[in-house]
Formats: sequence, structure tokens, C-alpha cells
Amino acid sequence: MTKGPVTTKKIGVLMGGESSERDISIRSGLAIYQGLQELGYNAVPIDISKDVVAALKKEKVKLAFLALHGGIGENGAIQGMLEVLGVPYTGSGVLASALAMDKEASKKIFVYHGLPVAPFVIVRQKAKGKGQKTIEQPVPDFPLPWVVKPVAEGSSIGVSIIKEEQALPTCLEKTFSFDKRVMIEKFIAGKEVHIGILGNRALGGVEVRPSLEFYNYEAKYTSGLTEYIMPPEIDDATYERAKDIALKAHTALGCSGASRVDLRIDENNIPHILEVNTLPGMTTTSLLPKIAKSAGLGFNDLIEEIIRLALKE
Repeated sequence: MTKGPVTTKKIGVLMGGESSERDISIRSGLAIYQGLQELGYNAVPIDISKDVVAALKKEKVKLAFLALHGGIGENGAIQGMLEVLGVPYTGSGVLASALAMDKEASKKIFVYHGLPVAPFVIVRQKAKGKGQKTIEQPVPDFPLPWVVKPVAEGSSIGVSIIKEEQALPTCLEKTFSFDKRVMIEKFIAGKEVHIGILGNRALGGVEVRPSLEFYNYEAKYTSGLTEYIMPPEIDDATYERAKDIALKAHTALGCSGASRVDLRIDENNIPHILEVNTLPGMTTTSLLPKIAKSAGLGFNDLIEEIIRLALKE
């Protein structure tokens, strides 16, 4: 690694916001801010729930390090605002961010590129008039169990697994409180493996084994509820295939910088893409930093590499 900061530009670490992942974003942002200080960068933390444009101008920010998760931070909105302001930023651009956050759009792109995904259907909520809502309810033509999830939420928020068809209406009603579109997806039995991508290479992966039914919000953010296995306990050929598919998913959406691709590996050792996270968690205990560490990049090295990639874009 080079000695001294790779840029003298003032860096604003954008965190917080109003999404359901606000708390995690603040934890990521503060970890990044501390790392930048240790590396000697001129940095300032900015909570985007305040007037972010005024804060960026007041602080004379010349590069935005995005530590946002979910909502407008990850769906291309903040990226678009920064483009208009002429402020370069870390991570993926407007379109890639929007596509990755929209599970329906991203899955269709993966299918187009011949990348493996679980069978799925989309259910939409429609206005009936006088404030009433109606649900179009296609019955999936693939077997139970089914995973029911909002199309545009992160951190497994609003995700349920159902094993009986009669549980679907109640589950849909609950999931529609998060989004107007809901995905019903075939549950892939097997291992869950997350692959870290940096630039144009797959850094490696981690297998997650939650003690709960699946890797939900509670399992992700409650200490001791999930076991992390590095490298994943899968054979070498499957691991290489998982890394290859993850990198292709990142590329297919047009992502840049760092991302984390979540996969389920079925009993036949076929990896299926769940989603691409364009702004993965960046606390010192988050998955991407763990994967980077196993590839020889410490937390601060990872931060510096993300800045380097942003300056190249």
C-alpha cells in the first residue's frame, strides 16, 4: 500500500438518512470516518437526514464516501444528486444502484445474461379507489416453501418464508407495508455464501449459518446469532463458480467500486444469485471487511482502495 493519503480532497462520509437501515448506516459511517482519520485524510461525517446539499457546500466536500444503506442512499437518488452537484462519490453509479436495489429489475437482467436465479413471481398492490387496495395474487407454479420479500428493501427487512399456501394472503398483506411490489421466490435449500467484489475482481467469500430460520435482520445484527465460515465449506470448483457468477452479476448491473453478492448454493452445488448490495455494510465486523481481511486487505486498506476506485471512475 502507498504511504500517505491517495488524495488531498476533503471527504464527506455520508451516513444515516431515514431508511429502515439508518442505525447500521451510522455504524458503517463512523467506522469509515475513524479509518479515514487514522489514514490522515481530511474527512467530515455528514448525516443526510439534515439538509445534505447545504452541509456538502458548507464543508466544501470534494469527494463523498457513501456509507448509506437502503432507501434513497442505495437506490440511485443520492448518487443522482451528487452527479448534479458535480461531487464524485464511492461505489456504483445512478443506474447500477437503482437496478441493484430493485430485485425485479436486477433478476430480469441476470436472467437475460444467463445467470442462475431462483424461480420467482411479482405481486403488485393496486389502488381500488376510495383509499382501498386490492392485491393481484398469482399462485407460483413452483413448489413450496416460498420466500416472500419486498422488491426494494435491504437487510432482509420484511422477508418471510412460508411453507403453506394458505399463509400467503396474510404474509403478502404484511409485506405490502414495506413496498407496493412483492417478490415470491422459490426457497433454495442449501448454503448461503456472500462474495465480496472490489473493482473487477472477486476477493473471496464467507458462508453464513444463522441459528434462526434464515439470515434475517435479527441474525445479521445480533451478536452470536450467526456463524461465519471462511472460506465457505464448499468444494473448490463450486467456490470458483460462485465467485465467477458473483463477478458477472456485479458486471451485468454495471456496478463499480465495492459490492457484495449474496448467493444460495443448492444441493447440486449450483449457486443462485439472491441480490447484489452496492453499498454493503462497512462496520469493522461487516461481511465485506471480513472477506477483504481474508484476502490480505485490512479495514483501512479496503477504505483506501474504495477511494482509489472512486477517483478512477
